[in-house]
Amino acid sequence: MSFIQDYWRAVGEILIIWICLYQIYRAFKDTRGARIMVGLALLLMVLSSVSLILDLKVIWWIMKHLFLGMAAASLIIFQPELRNALAKLGSTKLFSFSQSQTHEFLDTFSEAVSQLSKKRIGALFAFERSISLKEHLKTGVELDSVFSPEFALTVFHPKTALHDGGMIIAQNRVAGAGCVFPVSSRELSDRSTGLRHRAAIGVTEEADCVAVVVSEETGQVSICVDGKLSRGLSEDAFRSKLEHIFLPKEREHEEKMDEQLAGEAGDLDGGRGNLAAD
Repeated sequence: MSFIQDYWRAVGEILIIWICLYQIYRAFKDTRGARIMVGLALLLMVLSSVSLILDLKVIWWIMKHLFLGMAAASLIIFQPELRNALAKLGSTKLFSFSQSQTHEFLDTFSEAVSQLSKKRIGALFAFERSISLKEHLKTGVELDSVFSPEFALTVFHPKTALHDGGMIIAQNRVAGAGCVFPVSSRELSDRSTGLRHRAAIGVTEEADCVAVVVSEETGQVSICVDGKLSRGLSEDAFRSKLEHIFLPKEREHEEKMDEQLAGEAGDLDGGRGNLAAD
């Protein structure tokens, strides 16, 4: 007890520092600045250890005075990652329209993606959530249109002027088309990842949007959230993924109901088996 009373503040400080470092790691993991951060940390650790062990006072003095400058420089080096992390911290990932509207829109959108996939028409969609995509909207043609499968097929038809860009969807409406999204520069394990998929990763790394990609070569459908790409989804898996993202509470309720029904069916089967044995 005396040990806890004497050192509880130190334990609390260590815990707070560990939590902060872990959150920084989560924010910077798989980003362009991750390698720079790791390199700087290793360099500081090596120089600090060497200067303390060998009592190199000049190097230690220089390092102490460089810490402030390096802290300021890190704000510039890691500016995109810091902006993204702070934006996500203050955001809420919920649509502002009703559940029924979301259901209706997801039905329409799923049908459009299915038609694009079957006809192997390449497409890229970005769903705006709490972080605005106006910066990317300015790179294309601003619209305010009702979304429909026919509209999507027309926009992404290979011979149209807007087919190369991405379509931004906000509040169940098409906010713009032919938009240019930032292409992710981080290394990917799959070398065959095309520009549409890299653009989906890039835009979801900068904002909390959801990107959907239809491959022109294979017709495969992919969803990207927070820079993580799920490729080759079937129609059922794609719709299920959309519901998990945009209707999480309702989806959880349905899954619980399915589990309860499955359990009740199992109990009935067990009861019938016992009756047959009797």
